[in-house]
Amino acid sequence: MFWQREVESIDRGLLEKIQLERLKETVHRVYAHIPFYRRRFEEGNIAPEGIRTLGDIRKIPFTCNEDIQVNFPYGLLAVPKDDLVRLHTSSGTTGRPKAVFFSKRDIDQSTELIARCLVMTGMKRGDVLQNMMTYGLFTGALVMHYGAEKAGILVIPSGSGNTNRQIMLMQNFKTTAIHITPSYILYLAEVLEKKGIDPQRDLSLKRAFVGAEPYSEETRKKIEDIFKIDVYNSYGLTEMNGPGVAFECEWKQGMHIWEDNFLIEIIDPSTGDLLPEGQYGELVLTTLCREAMPILRYRTRDITSIIPGPCSCGRTHRRISRIVGRSDDMFIIRGVNIFPQQIERVLMGIEGVARNYQIILESLDEMRVQVEIDRGIFDGNVDRLLRFQKDMTNKLRSEILILPKVELLEPGVLPVFEGKAKRVIDKRTL
Repeated sequence: MFWQREVESIDRGLLEKIQLERLKETVHRVYAHIPFYRRRFEEGNIAPEGIRTLGDIRKIPFTCNEDIQVNFPYGLLAVPKDDLVRLHTSSGTTGRPKAVFFSKRDIDQSTELIARCLVMTGMKRGDVLQNMMTYGLFTGALVMHYGAEKAGILVIPSGSGNTNRQIMLMQNFKTTAIHITPSYILYLAEVLEKKGIDPQRDLSLKRAFVGAEPYSEETRKKIEDIFKIDVYNSYGLTEMNGPGVAFECEWKQGMHIWEDNFLIEIIDPSTGDLLPEGQYGELVLTTLCREAMPILRYRTRDITSIIPGPCSCGRTHRRISRIVGRSDDMFIIRGVNIFPQQIERVLMGIEGVARNYQIILESLDEMRVQVEIDRGIFDGNVDRLLRFQKDMTNKLRSEILILPKVELLEPGVLPVFEGKAKRVIDKRTL
């Protein structure tokens, strides 16, 4: 299914021509209206007229998280303040927020992108989307809400939390799709099980749009197996309008990134050098249609790759692979670089593992992994329990190259998160 077939399956040559036209227009606008970028250009002896090809974008310095924070609140605006209609914020690593502003045209554009995303998963009029993301300064809920309405879908703005009410809404209004974090949908599954509610028999769910926190392919498979639904991976960030930057189609062969709106690069996070298709590196994004707050070459810190070749769906916008981690989420134990998703991938691929886990980093570079397992494994057979623990430890060591301490826990012991999960606790910094 297509929302805008002529755009989604556009000829690559024409698409790149549109990208170049929009890039040139964006460069001239930021130079004329944003002092921060004008200084950057002048310091690098770059003139807007010097951007003649898509490759010329690499003449422009990167924009980093710190640049947005330093220019807080209005330093990166390309339009008068009176033209703004919405503000979203995102906290940075220093605790100082990043403010991202939308004009009416920006809202309309982000709405169109979400409509494209939902329709290409098979959503249509008559579907009911229960939006379980947090409404407010976070972009995820509102942008998804507007886009779903644009596509003619009934939206239940339930927000996060209050799980009993969520279940009641799903049952009463025959919810067919949910927008939710991976940690919350796993908790939802646990509550449904305790209530004796069979997701396949007692609910009308067909799809889940899962995002806002990293999760592995193994976790997706676990969710699909529990609910007997299709789970779609998505990608977005506040700095780039929130959700709808990239989304999976029905074929689930990677996330189509809407290249008429974003220019993408994959770079070596250490050197900044451009990497070829198929090679993992840091995703860099440039807005091509943003009116209020255009951003050039933004270092997302998200690690992914461009998937070579066409998708079976016929869309020509290139695809990025699942985000394998963030360069700033990576931690180092005994000289080894480790991403939390590596650990999740191992845990969720082991039969008998339940739905919750936590990684604890302790002094002297020790890592402890606490993981809940099915109650049936705690059956009084100590030898079986020890074998299970040893097997899990060895599988983790094969993946992350160090030997962690593994603690097996019964379901319900670890803290539950109805919003974003806190999977890593670094006691080395406490």
